Formats: sequence, C-alpha cells, structure tokens
Amino acid sequence: MIEAVIFDWGGTLTAWHDVDFHAESLALAQAVVGAEHEVEVSQRLLHEAGATIWGRSRDHQQSATVADLFDEAGLEHDPALLADYYAFWEPHTLTDPEVRPTWERLRAEGRKVGVLSNTIWPRAFHEAVFERDGVLDLIDGDVYTSEIAWTKPSPLAFRAALDAVGVSDPGRCVYVGDRLFDDVWGAQQAGMRAVHVPHSRIPAVQIGHTEGEPDAVVQSLSELPDVLARWD
Repeated sequence: MIEAVIFDWGGTLTAWHDVDFHAESLALAQAVVGAEHEVEVSQRLLHEAGATIWGRSRDHQQSATVADLFDEAGLEHDPALLADYYAFWEPHTLTDPEVRPTWERLRAEGRKVGVLSNTIWPRAFHEAVFERDGVLDLIDGDVYTSEIAWTKPSPLAFRAALDAVGVSDPGRCVYVGDRLFDDVWGAQQAGMRAVHVPHSRIPAVQIGHTEGEPDAVVQSLSELPDVLARWD
C-alpha cells in the first residue's frame, strides 16, 4: 500500500503563473536599508542575486533563504519591511480548490499527506497560506528547503520529507509535482514513484540536466486517488 503522498507546492498545489521577476525584485528592494544608491540599483542587484541562488539550487541543490538573497546582493535589509514583497506574491499563492477534497480522500484511505517545497520563504509564510486556504489541518508533515541544507532533486531533501511524514520506505511513498527534473527525476532517484502534473511552463533557465519519465500523469489532483488505488 502507498503509505504517503508528498506534494510539491508552486505549480502543483497552486496554479502556475508566469511571474515578472523584475517586479519581484523591485518589491524586495523596498526592504533595503542603508544603501547609498537608488532603488533601481538595488532592484538590479537583487534580480541578479536571485538568478544566482536559484542557479545554485538547480545545479548544486544548495538551499537559501530570503536573507541569503540580500547577502548575495551585498545589501542590508530590514525583515520588517518585506510586506511589499510578500504582498507581491500573494496572488500567486492561492491553493487549488481540488486540494482539500483530494487530501481528505487520501487521509480517509489511510495515507499520510506531506509537502516538500523548494523555497526561500520561511515556514511561517507557507503555513499562513495553507491556513488561509483551509488545508493546514490535513498536512501530516512538511519540509521547506529554507530550513534544510538541500533542495530538490537532492535525495537528502526527499529523505527529509519522508522523515517528516514518518515513512521509512520510499517505495511506499509517492511524490507529486510539476517539474520533470526537480520533482519527477528527483523523487525517482530517492526511490519514490513520481506523478507529474503537466500544466506549468517551466522557464528554460530552471530546467535541470535531466527530465524524468513519470510513473503517472494526472491532469487534475482529483485523479490522484484512482492512480494510487491501481498501484495498491
């Protein structure tokens, strides 16, 4: 029996959105303090820093935090001034309406529900999103790479997620995600089955060195329980 299903977040539990990362950097720049140059310079430095830290995630599975982003840009910031940054992202964080009924069915079938997300955001932000959208109570274990040293597709990130949901055998766990490198190939390297949700337009610079072949493809999360039933 499949004991647990672990989900990617962005593009899997939320709809995929094409994001203006220059606008994101401008929102980040509002938190810069003590800089002698203009906001536009901070914006450019933060945009470049974002490309660097996400490149490290893609190529070396090295995690980072929001603070690391400012450090990479050589800028000081006040965390209390990040309201514009989080407000910029809020429209992109809405949970798919299919998540709650799907998770309720999985748990009714005796399966645990987990989340593993590549993110620089703190746990509190993600938990606030899940609580806002009424699904936090259904999560048995969650891992955010801002809290660990690795990102997907490192097997160590997936191991952390397995530990979080209390499953020792990766063969009894399924990972669901929208990326063929981070999610599908990564989960399979960790010994898990992988289900692909193929609706995201992954930018070329975010595609890793390998694209995995998913064990199953679903067009909506509501299809997932039937896939698991066949595997059981």
